[in-house]
Amino acid sequence: MAHGLEAIDWNAPWLQAWRARGQPLADAVAKGQSCANALNAVAGSLPACPVSFVPQSTLPEGQAYEAFIFETKQVPTRDGLHDFFNGLCWLHFPHTKQRLNQLQASQIARSGIAPVRGPARDALTVFDENAALLHAPDALWDALLHKDWQALFGPLRPMWQEARLQLFGHALLEKLVYPRTAITAHVYRVQTAAGAQGDWDPWLGAHLQADALAGKPFAHLPVLGVPGWWSPNETPGFYDDVSVFRPPRETSS
Repeated sequence: MAHGLEAIDWNAPWLQAWRARGQPLADAVAKGQSCANALNAVAGSLPACPVSFVPQSTLPEGQAYEAFIFETKQVPTRDGLHDFFNGLCWLHFPHTKQRLNQLQASQIARSGIAPVRGPARDALTVFDENAALLHAPDALWDALLHKDWQALFGPLRPMWQEARLQLFGHALLEKLVYPRTAITAHVYRVQTAAGAQGDWDPWLGAHLQADALAGKPFAHLPVLGVPGWWSPNETPGFYDDVSVFRPPRETSS
C-alpha cells in the first residue's frame, strides 16, 4: 500500500523542487517499504541530515514529539502523506528543521506542555506545518503583505518571474495533494543573497529566532493564485472571490 502517496501529482508546479528526491521515495513506499525505511535509505547518504526515521510506536506514551526528536535525533514517522512530506522536508532543509526542533524543545523545557501553546510555540508550529518561503522584489512583498490582490496579480503579475517561491510546511504540501483554491500558506520572506533555493537552508537555520517568529512575521497567500501554478487563475474574476482573497482587516483608529 502506498498510504495515499499514489495521489501525489509530481508534475504539479509547486512540487518541482521536491520531485527529484520525492518521487523515487514515493515509488519505494508503493513497492512496500515503510515511509521510515524509505526516508532512512536517503538520509544515510546525506551528511547534513541530523536525524533518522523510526516507526511512530517508538515514541514513548506521554513524551512530547518535539522533545523526543531533540533528545534522540529520531523522528517518529507514520505511513501516510503528512509524515512522508515531513521526512522529505528534513532531507531538503536539514538545518532549518533542526533549528525549528531546537527552538520547540527549548520552549517545552521552559514552559512544559500546556493545553494552549504560547505565541512562540504556536508560531514555530505554523512555520513547520504551513510556511512557504518567498524571495521577491519589495513591491511584490508589500502588495502581498497588504493583501492588495488586484495589484499583486494584476499590474505586478510579470514581477512574479523575478520571485522565487518554495513551499516548506509539510501540512501545506499534504493539503495540496488535493488542490483547492482556498489553500493558504503563511509566507515568510527570505532575505539572503543566496541564489538557489537549496542555499536558503543554512541561512534559515542560522536566522530563525523564537521571539521574532512569535511576532507572526507572515503574509497570507492562497498559493493557487500564483501565476503559472493553477490554470483557473488565468480566467477573469478568479481573484474576485473575497472568501479566498480576503481584504485586509480594518483597524480601529
